Amino acid sequence: MTKGRIFSGMQPSGKFHLGNYMGALENWVKLQHEYECFFSIVDWHALTSSYEDTSKIPERIHEMALDWLSAGLDPERNVIFVQSHVKEHAELHLLLSMMTPLSWLERVPTYKDKLQQLGIQGKDINTYGFLGYPELMTADIILYKADTIPVGEDQLPHLELSREIVRRFNNLYQPIFPEPKPSLSKSAILPGIDGRKMSKSYGNEIPFAASPDELRARIRLMITDPNRVKRTDLGNPDVCTVYTFHKTFNAEQSNEIAQSCRQATIGCVDCKKCLAEKMVNSLADIHVRRQELEKNPGRVKEILVFGGERARTVAAKTMDEVRQAMNLA
Repeated sequence: MTKGRIFSGMQPSGKFHLGNYMGALENWVKLQHEYECFFSIVDWHALTSSYEDTSKIPERIHEMALDWLSAGLDPERNVIFVQSHVKEHAELHLLLSMMTPLSWLERVPTYKDKLQQLGIQGKDINTYGFLGYPELMTADIILYKADTIPVGEDQLPHLELSREIVRRFNNLYQPIFPEPKPSLSKSAILPGIDGRKMSKSYGNEIPFAASPDELRARIRLMITDPNRVKRTDLGNPDVCTVYTFHKTFNAEQSNEIAQSCRQATIGCVDCKKCLAEKMVNSLADIHVRRQELEKNPGRVKEILVFGGERARTVAAKTMDEVRQAMNLA
């Protein structure tokens, strides 16, 4: 017996790093045992800010599917699919756009911020697609009548707008859709190896697909306490990137590691080696699953086709109800 139905999606924007995994994906792996889950690679959403060059989208979809499956998402238990493979997303998005006040879209807090930020980067995203992003997101969610949405706090304004759109539709036509409620995900935030936010643009990321040797190499480059110059210097684990990772991947020994650092009974090299082996062991199953999938790329395509078929079955039924409610049947 599941708690309800979840929809969640990610844009195929490039290869995952470990921070991405510890953010949403690890939470998804846990939720799949409690909910009926629809997980979508939302390629149409990627066009809202990257419509000029679409050449890398197919490769990125494949890479994202690899990441999800190697992380442990079960394609039999979950519906895993590509958004554009289910055309009902576009139809419902169009119908919602007919009844959503423009002022609702313009008041989304992140809209003007992102418009300015991406504008500085030279991107022209003053488009309807970017403005209407929340409507497409709403269509994604309610097409499957999802009642629970795993989100971070920064996404709550978007979800609240979705709830408003649902209420407006239900009041104007028929009460077809449940109001989706947020499930705030609590996850560890991992810094990059230089202590800043983990980001590919900074070059400080740990690739999610890193092999054990690549993982060890990245950990060796991690920034430690800058005031600890010699092995005998007393350290401060609270300013050490390595210790931040220990708290996530070596929680049972983290207090001991901190004390040893403060007393200088462990050096930074040994501390990194200890962390590396803990992380290699912790991520071993992910690495093995990915190796197996990379040997059989056709399997990934089969899973996405299978997921698309399952998603379309649910989506088609929902759209029949929508058309009848709007007298479009």
